Amino acid sequence: MPLHLSPRIGPELRSALAETVLLAQLSDALGSPLGVVLPQQLTGNVVAFRSVFSAHRLSGQIYYAHKANRSNALVRELAATDAGIDVASLAELQHALGAGFVPQRIVATGPKNQEFLWLAARTGVIVSADSVAELAALAALVRDRSLPRVRVMARLSGFTSAGVQLNSRRSRFGVSVAAASEVLDVIEKHADALDLVGVAFHLDTIGLPEKVVALEGCLGVLDECRRRGLRPWSVDIGGGFGVDYLADGAQWEQYTSALTEAVLGRRAPLTWNGHGYGLRAENGHVRGSLNLYPAHRPISGPAYLDRLLRTTAPEQRRPLGTLLLDNMYDLHVEPGRALLDQCGLVLASVLEVREDANGDTIVRLDCNARDVSLEEHGVLMDPVVVHRTTPAGPGPAGAYLFGNLCLEADLITRRKVFLPSLPRIGDLLAFVNTAGYLMDFSATQALRQPIGRKVALYRDDGAWRWCLDEQYWPVHHPVEAP
Repeated sequence: MPLHLSPRIGPELRSALAETVLLAQLSDALGSPLGVVLPQQLTGNVVAFRSVFSAHRLSGQIYYAHKANRSNALVRELAATDAGIDVASLAELQHALGAGFVPQRIVATGPKNQEFLWLAARTGVIVSADSVAELAALAALVRDRSLPRVRVMARLSGFTSAGVQLNSRRSRFGVSVAAASEVLDVIEKHADALDLVGVAFHLDTIGLPEKVVALEGCLGVLDECRRRGLRPWSVDIGGGFGVDYLADGAQWEQYTSALTEAVLGRRAPLTWNGHGYGLRAENGHVRGSLNLYPAHRPISGPAYLDRLLRTTAPEQRRPLGTLLLDNMYDLHVEPGRALLDQCGLVLASVLEVREDANGDTIVRLDCNARDVSLEEHGVLMDPVVVHRTTPAGPGPAGAYLFGNLCLEADLITRRKVFLPSLPRIGDLLAFVNTAGYLMDFSATQALRQPIGRKVALYRDDGAWRWCLDEQYWPVHHPVEAP
């Protein structure tokens, strides 16, 4: 029985996929793989997050995590909204400024060299500092270069809860909340150079309980700031709001159950060489844990933020959104994946279709596992077949998807994918909803294979039009009739 993991496809993405002739022409002209972004989808995603702020009567900023995609078009389109951007390198800061973001809508996060710190301070963006040493270096830079006072946020980590013990996992980012007083000491010492506007955290997890503890911990530090006479007014809770990748949650439950059976040898293998995605069989029992992104997440994106704000703080026993509102604190968020939901796809051309000695169908694509990094990020979902002519045969057809590198590990997905119909050579597979981290985050020129080009698809007078990603600006001029 085929085990489908059908992707969730929104109306605009589905409309773009229906342009089969256009997609084939773009792939022929610009090569495979080809990233396709839908920048106008961003506006609706920003509005959806804003609606949560409004529902809780909160102010604050939505900072798009720039690192989620290298696209020019997406950043430029976002600059035309009221959202901000989170930059984590000197080049990202330069890109954001060049795309139209004013410094007041930019926050600089991540590891920073002197050049990054200088440009951030010179232009007046908020600097989210990870350590006491970074704050001291920034203060020295401000004084040495006679720069204006810099707005800063102190990023914290290592939160703990009272009562039922819950610790946030160890992070390489931020100062332990237990040492928050040292951070505040440094800021008070350098008050002429540093202007504390808030505190922040970044947790590499989708777990709601950890985020609840971290947010309440940040509110406690803000209380300490007030006792010291400091006047920060905001808290930045980072990203990790998630995406619901699958159209049918029952398919996810069915597949993970079948995978467990396959690992135990109770059914035919579902993966290349019996890969268990973290599961293994020991004496007739399953051991380990499933190392996969929970691809079916009905509470994700804006809905996840709403759930977080409605959750009761374990110590203060009031909803977190209410605590923020009563203290008149602004809330900042840094979604990457969630803000790019339904904003793009990757097209890959089929190079070969064959049956191996074990009877498995192999589909080799003109792309590699770094061009569409589903496996690296543990996201399992089916591609969409874009046929140039009639399908090769009746479906569904199970197949393994191989990449174009001379490496055994170059599998686009280790799982056998069940396609509605078998593709022919020259057909395209579309990996949809891959704009967030899956499109180009890990793309390299390994074995001198080129990194895929990128185009922007956008609506103009109701029709789909396209341009190279680097040529897109959110100012469109209708084509005049001759």
